[in-house]
Amino acid sequence: MNRMDRDFRPDGEAVLEYLDGEYQVVRPGSYVICAVSGAQIPLDALRYWSVDLQEAYASPAEALNRFSTAGLTPK
Repeated sequence: MNRMDRDFRPDGEAVLEYLDGEYQVVRPGSYVICAVSGAQIPLDALRYWSVDLQEAYASPAEALNRFSTAGLTPK
């Protein structure tokens, strides 16, 4: 393993502030927890979140499910 292959992120859950199209790291970590399924989502795989609810989702289906139950989808 060379220096470029190392992962310098700390282990454990990260705390993020979810913004439009990006997020800001409040507390470093290697993953966040999906608000619907409870699955660990590695930060490099995080693609779905809600700015309004400040939650992360593992898949688009889980995000849509949460948005529907929170009343954030058009009727």
